[in-house]
This record gives sequence, C-alpha cells and structure tokens, in this order.
Amino acid sequence: MRYLMTFAYDGTCYNGYQKQPSCLTIQSVIESILFQLNGCKQVSIHASGRTDAHVHAYGQTAHFDMEKSWNEEALCDAMNQMLPKDIYVLSIVKVKSSFHARFDVKAKEYIYKVNVGDYNLFEREYVYQYNHRLDISKIMSAVHYLEGTHNFKAFTKVDGEKSDYERTIYRASLQIEKDYVIFSFLGNGFLRYMVRNIVGTLIEIGEGKKEGEVIIDILKSEDRRRAGKTAPPEGLYLNKVYYEEM
Repeated sequence: MRYLMTFAYDGTCYNGYQKQPSCLTIQSVIESILFQLNGCKQVSIHASGRTDAHVHAYGQTAHFDMEKSWNEEALCDAMNQMLPKDIYVLSIVKVKSSFHARFDVKAKEYIYKVNVGDYNLFEREYVYQYNHRLDISKIMSAVHYLEGTHNFKAFTKVDGEKSDYERTIYRASLQIEKDYVIFSFLGNGFLRYMVRNIVGTLIEIGEGKKEGEVIIDILKSEDRRRAGKTAPPEGLYLNKVYYEEM
C-alpha cells in the first residue's frame, strides 16, 4: 500500500533532509520509525525534494510503501507518538501505486523570513537576523522580474552534470509584518540554494548596492558571480507542495 505523508519539521538539529552516512537527517529518522511500524521491514520514503541543513518545512511531502496495511489516521498518530518533537506528521492519505511525491509535483512554495529590527536571540535558528533596515520599495520593484520562465543558473550552485537550469516562478512577492520581511516564491521547481541566492541578491538591492533592474542582467548572464551572497539557511521554509492543477 502506498501512502502520501505531509509533514513539518524544525531543521535546526539536522544535517538536511536527505539520508547521509553518519549524519542525523530528517529522512533517516522517519525511516527508522516506519521500519518499526512495518514489522521491522525496511521502508524508503521519497520526498518532493530535499532541504539543506538548518532549513525548515511547514508542509514537506513524501510517499512510501508499507507491507502492513494501516488506517491513515492511526498511522499518523502512531508516527507522531514515536517521532522526536521537532518532526510532526500533519496528514497521511492512501494514493495509487503509480503516484510519486517528487515527479508528480505541480508547484512548490518557499518562504524566507528576515528580521530587519533588533536582534532576537530566541529566533536566531528560525529567522535571518539581518538586523538592519532595508529599502523595501526598491526590493518590491525588483522582485517581480523573477516571475516567469527563466534560466536560473546564476542563482544556483553550478553542477557539472546538470544541463537544465530553467524553472518557472509563478509568483514572487514579499510582505512586511512589523520588523519582518517575508519573501514568498511559488514555482514549478527550485534549484539548490536558488531561493537563498535570490534573497541575498534582493537584500543587496534593498541596501542600495544594486538596482532592481539588475535581476534581468543577472538572469541573462547565467553567472553565479553576478548575483548576491547566499542568505543563511535558518530563514528558509518549504511552505507547501501542490499536486493538482492550480
């Protein structure tokens, strides 16, 4: 039986989502729980995508197959009783055997949180503590240049084996909540470090180091050196994964 799980996690104590030798990861912890719930038989989970160390998720998804048949709510409850408190299963539903949590994704939404006010030590693991004012009007004039289908090679870690850097961003926006700037990006897919590199570039625009139109030139250049610094992982959240036409 194949199940689709939606889950949240605090990535502070983990070396990212993906299972790695001798490292504590989100995937390894969840699979160890499912192993016990599947009669001590190995279960592999397949997520919508991986997140890096210290990145968080409000709505990550993954599918997995179980030999033992479970009621969805009972399985959800059992997992939450056994999982550590920084991982929480929001829902589990049965899906057809051909469903794939990664390849069937229609869109993903990431958000990124920046504190432009005073340093808050209690949020240091959950918000980028930038702690300086930004010219929000300049950032707002720049962010929409990211929308549409583009080659985002300039905003990712270049991989010699990768040839496709084209992605579509359906919506790029930001909102202000007191001392917090919250960026939101909805797209059909995201490259490694893409959101963090975009945010780092937008911050430089807000600092007055770059003009908003530079986004166009950076995209055309396909040169990572033209974009801004990579923003820290703590402010990044995988917010939601979509599987149906929007």
